[in-house]
Amino acid sequence: MSKEITSRSADYSQWYNDLVLKGELADYSAVKGCMVIRPYGFALWENMQASLNKMFKETGHVNAYFPLFIPKSFLSKEAAHVEGFAKECAVVTHYRLKNDPNGGGVIVDPDAKLEEELIVRPTSETIIWNTYKDWIKSYRDLPLLINQWANVVRWEMRTRLFLRTTEFLWQEGHTAHATREEAIAETEKMLEVYASFAEDFMALPVIRGVKTASERFAGAEDTFCIEALMQDGKALQAGTSHFLGQNFAKAFEVKYLNKQNQLEYVWATSWGVSTRLVGALVMAHSDDQGLILPPKIAPLQVVIVPIYKGDEQKAQIDIKANEIMSQLKNLGVRVKYDDNDNNRPGWKFAEYEMKGVPVRLAIGARDLEKNVVEVARRDTKEKKAIGLDGIAQYIDGLLLEIQHNMFNKAKAYRDEHITRADTWDEFEKLLDEKAGFISAHWDGTPETEEAIKEKTKATIRCIPLFNPPEDGKCIMTGKPSGQRVLFARAY
Repeated sequence: MSKEITSRSADYSQWYNDLVLKGELADYSAVKGCMVIRPYGFALWENMQASLNKMFKETGHVNAYFPLFIPKSFLSKEAAHVEGFAKECAVVTHYRLKNDPNGGGVIVDPDAKLEEELIVRPTSETIIWNTYKDWIKSYRDLPLLINQWANVVRWEMRTRLFLRTTEFLWQEGHTAHATREEAIAETEKMLEVYASFAEDFMALPVIRGVKTASERFAGAEDTFCIEALMQDGKALQAGTSHFLGQNFAKAFEVKYLNKQNQLEYVWATSWGVSTRLVGALVMAHSDDQGLILPPKIAPLQVVIVPIYKGDEQKAQIDIKANEIMSQLKNLGVRVKYDDNDNNRPGWKFAEYEMKGVPVRLAIGARDLEKNVVEVARRDTKEKKAIGLDGIAQYIDGLLLEIQHNMFNKAKAYRDEHITRADTWDEFEKLLDEKAGFISAHWDGTPETEEAIKEKTKATIRCIPLFNPPEDGKCIMTGKPSGQRVLFARAY
């Protein structure tokens, strides 16, 4: 199967597409720009969703659901917001079809035009804040901490499976607070939730930072982000958390009566991650043989493959395999016994390697005689014979070891690809020859930021949260700068 995969060195983009398709994560759709998420890919998303959902609820948030359709007038109420999304909106103008009287098939009924067009949800701030004005009356109603799991549509001209599609799945949190300080604390808290999820569950090291004014979310006062690095040296924004100030509260007249019996506008946040995280997993960890998935969120953590000749050997292996299965399931391990006799063991090995299953066990008649099983780990491809006594506990520990090893490997790569540049020549050379994050000074102006982007296709990924102040000179203009920022070419 690996012979069907384009190597990373030959064509990284095609390698990525090969893994998504052949690893059965997704497929192309008849609808241009949209994808079909296949069961294996959706199982991966479900595991990510379940872990995040638990983290949201532990921080006091509850789930709700808001309409897919947004009246056009709502988007007009917040100027920066509508400007940011206007070019990506799909618009519903009619509500009925009819047969063409001239025999041309189904046509839009011209008599069924909507009085007001509806926008297919690109993001939900407007519809949610229009609702919050009815829910929030007093300080007793705050904070309001709501999340929704949904699909959104942003009309994209250039699409890539998971990374950028016209329709995608995500979660979006929308919270309301009594004070500016509470809202900022919420924004920072959710950024840390995302960072913890990426690092602890996805084994994906991230840099926490703040977006520049030109890169922040439309309608936000500040956008916080986590940035990850892929194996080709390009950055990927893995999650964002926005401090919205009072912009949406003022646009939709959302006020509350404070303890002094005075009316005040509430303070807002929004935050979200999407199915592009699946793409991040593929590009950060996988190799030329297929996917490599972190055990904590892999749809299948362990597969057991029997190797036998004849029904008698198979019957003996079945007993031991089912015993191991039961022990692993009692430890909460997602395990499968693949005794399907339509495919040979070698084919199964290649299939599960392609799908990135963290651990494979192979059991043959000789293994039973020796009371051992062959254990193969996907991350390092290491194989060893392990005694059957205590095998479940060994596998349980091995899964944790694989999780840590994947994170450490990705972190080592990321750290090796954060490079300082002090001159323009250094900057351009690093972008072309090494890639990765480049830590450099910038004069703080959007004009310089745009000029660098036009000249090099590199953007300021973030202003790192934990970077100490440092006096220097902008790499392009030579003007004073008080802090380094991170540049990279990105997805």
